[in-house]
Amino acid sequence: MSDERVADERTARDVSLAVRRLLQAGRGMQAALARRLSLRVTDVQAIDQVVSSPEPLGPGELGNRLGITSASATVLVDRLAAAGHLARRADPADRRRVHLEATAHAREDVRTALTPLLAEIETITNRLDPEHVPVVLSFLDDVAAAMRAYDRHA
Repeated sequence: MSDERVADERTARDVSLAVRRLLQAGRGMQAALARRLSLRVTDVQAIDQVVSSPEPLGPGELGNRLGITSASATVLVDRLAAAGHLARRADPADRRRVHLEATAHAREDVRTALTPLLAEIETITNRLDPEHVPVVLSFLDDVAAAMRAYDRHA
């Protein structure tokens, strides 16, 4: 095996391990956020899915994204709605369907709890050379796309 190929494999392994450490840290961060908000990790994940989804989510789609049953998703949504974190809105095109929305209260609580982390990420980002920012963004977008593709084919 050539030295170049060994170096390429080592680089790929090092990057893969760094991404794995990032994912593990992300799971730890979600657990810490849940503790700060006195929520369950699944609750935090649900709110994140609702906030970050480009299209409106109903309870069934939320359950699919979280990998939980429809019944569990209903219990989850009921709990988050009762706590004032999610609201159900009728679909204007089909009144039988509901869309979920994170409440202003939930958004503010999450924003406040994440402020120290976001400030630290901003500090780290500011240390990047401006010409490296597009490369970093492209890399992260590509890794996220690979993970979404893996999820779709599971």
